[in-house]
Amino acid sequence: MTSGTEAGGVTGTQDKDYNLIWYVEACLNNALRLETYIEDAERSKDTEVADLFRKAQADSRKGAELGKDLLRRRLSGG
Repeated sequence: MTSGTEAGGVTGTQDKDYNLIWYVEACLNNALRLETYIEDAERSKDTEVADLFRKAQADSRKGAELGKDLLRRRLSGG
Protein backbone atom coordinates (compact mmCIF):
# COMPACT_ATOMS: atom_id res chain seq x y z
CA MET A 1 0.00 0.00 0.00
CA THR A 2 1.38 3.39 -0.94
CA SER A 3 0.75 6.69 0.76
CA GLY A 4 -2.41 8.35 -0.44
CA THR A 5 -4.26 5.17 -1.37
CA GLU A 6 -5.98 4.24 1.90
CA ALA A 7 -9.30 5.99 2.43
CA GLY A 8 -10.79 3.63 4.98
CA GLY A 9 -11.44 0.64 2.76
CA VAL A 10 -8.65 -1.45 4.26
CA THR A 11 -8.70 -0.28 7.87
CA GLY A 12 -12.33 0.76 8.17
CA THR A 13 -11.13 4.14 9.44
CA GLN A 14 -10.70 7.21 7.30
CA ASP A 15 -7.10 8.40 6.97
CA LYS A 16 -7.70 11.67 8.80
CA ASP A 17 -9.16 9.85 11.80
CA TYR A 18 -6.45 7.20 11.81
CA ASN A 19 -3.76 9.85 11.51
CA LEU A 20 -5.18 11.71 14.48
CA ILE A 21 -5.34 8.52 16.55
CA TRP A 22 -1.73 7.75 15.57
CA TYR A 23 -0.65 11.27 16.56
CA VAL A 24 -2.19 11.00 20.03
CA GLU A 25 -0.63 7.58 20.57
CA ALA A 26 2.79 8.83 19.42
CA CYS A 27 2.61 11.82 21.78
CA LEU A 28 1.68 9.59 24.73
CA ASN A 29 4.44 7.10 23.92
CA ASN A 30 6.92 9.92 23.66
CA ALA A 31 5.88 11.28 27.07
CA LEU A 32 6.43 7.82 28.58
CA ARG A 33 9.81 7.36 26.89
CA LEU A 34 10.96 10.78 28.04
CA GLU A 35 10.28 9.79 31.65
CA THR A 36 13.05 7.20 31.32
CA TYR A 37 15.36 9.77 29.75
CA ILE A 38 14.62 12.25 32.55
CA GLU A 39 15.45 9.62 35.16
CA ASP A 40 18.70 8.78 33.34
CA ALA A 41 19.70 12.45 33.24
CA GLU A 42 18.84 12.91 36.91
CA ARG A 43 20.95 9.87 37.86
CA SER A 44 23.84 11.50 36.00
CA LYS A 45 23.07 14.78 37.77
CA ASP A 46 22.68 16.49 34.38
CA THR A 47 19.96 19.00 35.18
CA GLU A 48 20.30 20.77 31.84
CA VAL A 49 19.38 17.63 29.90
CA ALA A 50 16.72 16.65 32.45
CA ASP A 51 15.11 20.08 32.07
CA LEU A 52 15.15 19.79 28.28
CA PHE A 53 13.46 16.39 28.47
CA ARG A 54 10.88 17.70 30.96
CA LYS A 55 9.98 20.48 28.52
CA ALA A 56 9.73 17.99 25.67
CA GLN A 57 7.58 15.73 27.85
CA ALA A 58 5.24 18.63 28.66
CA ASP A 59 5.00 19.44 24.95
CA SER A 60 4.15 15.79 24.20
CA ARG A 61 1.46 15.79 26.88
CA LYS A 62 0.02 19.00 25.47
CA GLY A 63 0.01 17.56 21.95
CA ALA A 64 -1.77 14.45 23.20
CA GLU A 65 -4.42 16.51 25.00
CA LEU A 66 -5.01 18.72 21.96
CA GLY A 67 -5.26 15.64 19.76
CA LYS A 68 -7.64 13.88 22.14
CA ASP A 69 -9.88 16.94 22.28
CA LEU A 70 -10.01 17.19 18.50
CA LEU A 71 -10.57 13.47 18.11
CA ARG A 72 -13.36 13.54 20.69
CA ARG A 73 -15.11 16.36 18.81
CA ARG A 74 -14.70 14.66 15.44
CA LEU A 75 -15.94 11.27 16.62
CA SER A 76 -18.95 12.77 18.38
CA GLY A 77 -19.91 14.64 15.22
CA GLY A 78 -19.17 18.06 16.66
